[in-house]
Amino acid sequence: MTIAVGIFAHQEERRIAACLASLPLDRPDTRFHVLVNGTTDRTVDCAKAAAGGRDNVVVHDIREGGKSRTWNHFVHDLLTDKEAAVVFMDGDAEIAPGSIDALVAALARDPAVNAAAGMPMNGRKVEIYRAGLRAEGGLFGDLYALSGRFLAAIRARSLRLPDDLIGDDGLVAAWAHTDLEADSQWEHGRVIACEEAGFVAEQVSLWRPATWIMQYKRLINYSVRFYQNRIVSDIMLREGPGGLPRRLASLYGDWLPRWRPRPGLTGWFDRKALARMRQALRP
Repeated sequence: MTIAVGIFAHQEERRIAACLASLPLDRPDTRFHVLVNGTTDRTVDCAKAAAGGRDNVVVHDIREGGKSRTWNHFVHDLLTDKEAAVVFMDGDAEIAPGSIDALVAALARDPAVNAAAGMPMNGRKVEIYRAGLRAEGGLFGDLYALSGRFLAAIRARSLRLPDDLIGDDGLVAAWAHTDLEADSQWEHGRVIACEEAGFVAEQVSLWRPATWIMQYKRLINYSVRFYQNRIVSDIMLREGPGGLPRRLASLYGDWLPRWRPRPGLTGWFDRKALARMRQALRP
């Protein structure tokens, strides 16, 4: 049995080297997949340079972007069913030493556990986020791990995230809590917070305008995710994972007439999100 690590990277030429430097790339039992998707910058070249020619680090240059689409490709096309555990992380995050071992050990301790969450280690709301992961059994896409058994079940049933889903972590957590059934089968203990595993993510800085743009785009994505989650929750409640469509946009026509922007500043980003979703309906 081996370990696989998937590093999801889009336009990360500035951060990918630091991300890979935080990983134990010389582990003989681990295969690292750098999943560069939809990128027009030098992320691929930077990742290959940081990999240093190691045979167990594979840099994939994937033309189509989208984290959920790339997640599907990784799980269904690149894994082998020989993995004891698989770690998922973002290419703009750096992980604390020992995090991979801690996540793998957390999954191994209890065969009923499907997922283990890495914990945020920086940011002004870090303690709120950490408490939320403990209480709610959530996952952050920056760092989490799934058991090999659970992933084998996903592969056997050919379950896929909708390609246009914003945020893999929420739906993956729901799959893990329900053991791939409908929401009525939810069990909190199937997802655990791993206190010994942690990550550092880039924060918005007043002195770096590029991070303002990043945050602006992120807030629009959060609004898209807010509306998408209403569709996903309805399907997970009634049908479970097998009822999810290949693209959520195929259902927007039924849902868009019901939605309105929320009040306050959030409404600005909701309007941007709803416009994007209406655009997705056009040929």
